[in-house]
Amino acid sequence: MQHVFNSLSMLLSTFRIIALLEGTSYILLLFIATPIKYLADDPQYVKLLGMPHGLFFIIYVVLAVIISKDMNWTNKTFWIVLIASIIPFGTFYIDKKYLRTKHA
Repeated sequence: MQHVFNSLSMLLSTFRIIALLEGTSYILLLFIATPIKYLADDPQYVKLLGMPHGLFFIIYVVLAVIISKDMNWTNKTFWIVLIASIIPFGTFYIDKKYLRTKHA
């Protein structure tokens, strides 16, 4: 039983880090890189941030699927966690509401 809890704790910690990175990269992409691309005609920051953000997004979704059962999330909670990843600052809300207060 202790091994299961340690695995969940490790997955949860990893998920929290990925949520932070995904949320931060999304905000940088939306509010800094994209305006620079269109206002200054300089797409380099979108190119620089796009790939890491995409990877963080995919990892976020995969980890949400993996830990949802262990966290005993309802379908509603699971969908809130997923939808939050496409809303600016959403992953920070998820961390505070569903991740930090549970096991951290």
